[in-house]
Amino acid sequence: MSSWSGRRVTVTGGAGFLGSVLVARLRGAGAVVTVPRRRDYDLTERDAAARLFEAARPDVVFHLAAAVGGIGANQAEPGRFFYENMAMGLHVVEAARRYGRLETLVLVGTTCAYPGDAPVPMREDVLWDGYPEPTNAPYGIAKRALLVMAQAYRAQYGLNAIYLIPANLYGPGDNFDLATSHVIPALVRKCVDAVDAGRDEISAWGDGTPTREFLHVRDAARGLMLAAERYRGAEPVNLGTGQEISIRDLLDRIAALAGFRGRVVWDPSRPGGQRRRRLDTTRAREAFGFEAEIALTDGLRETVEWYRAHRGLAVRASERG
Repeated sequence: MSSWSGRRVTVTGGAGFLGSVLVARLRGAGAVVTVPRRRDYDLTERDAAARLFEAARPDVVFHLAAAVGGIGANQAEPGRFFYENMAMGLHVVEAARRYGRLETLVLVGTTCAYPGDAPVPMREDVLWDGYPEPTNAPYGIAKRALLVMAQAYRAQYGLNAIYLIPANLYGPGDNFDLATSHVIPALVRKCVDAVDAGRDEISAWGDGTPTREFLHVRDAARGLMLAAERYRGAEPVNLGTGQEISIRDLLDRIAALAGFRGRVVWDPSRPGGQRRRRLDTTRAREAFGFEAEIALTDGLRETVEWYRAHRGLAVRASERG
């Protein structure tokens, strides 16, 4: 029998990109899953978080609800990104403490919390060695602060709150809105749309030299469940592949998979973000046996095919905001 069979699990943000994949995996393992919606439980309000715990009576909570986006979105709404992420985290952790019967609270951080000049590969113990990269610092600082809260609540109240830091996520079902998306769905949309419209040119931000690490959403969901099952530590844990790729090389791979053979116009006046990101994944492997399984090229091919098959749905979703 699965260790999740019959367990009551609440996933905030469970209708989102990572959340929907996690929820499906949990239900497949036999868990009884509650997915709160913002119209019923606005977690930026303290009372809503308390009501959620009372109604759902969870054994495990995955806190995935977040205000997220790419560089453009972070620059456009830094105040909202700070406030909403900080408020939701504060209220969920405090509600978990007051509830008093929770087995595990899983908090999901971000690589944006790492110092802008963090040495690569980024080890968890350098998280406090500097300020985050300025283009996404408000978001990163809000998420970083939740680690402090989790550790403080563990020390004072015995709350089993664990904190995971996934690499940049991607995969089928991502956000393809060019105004708010992350780099992979934005480049997939540009390449596929250009091919289908017969255009021979696309644009891209920066100069293509920054590097990133990408984790397929299904690997991320599996990692979250493994951590909830096996990890009881106070220290943060990276979830990733341990591999990095430049944005220029990433675009080359996506273009090849989409069949785009035209010209790329790089715009160095637009920000490219942190120069390098690659996580040290040793702790996840040693603490709860997590290693990524989906190769980047395979995941990109799946994402391109998904967008091409579901483009109408993806574009309508982005237009609704």
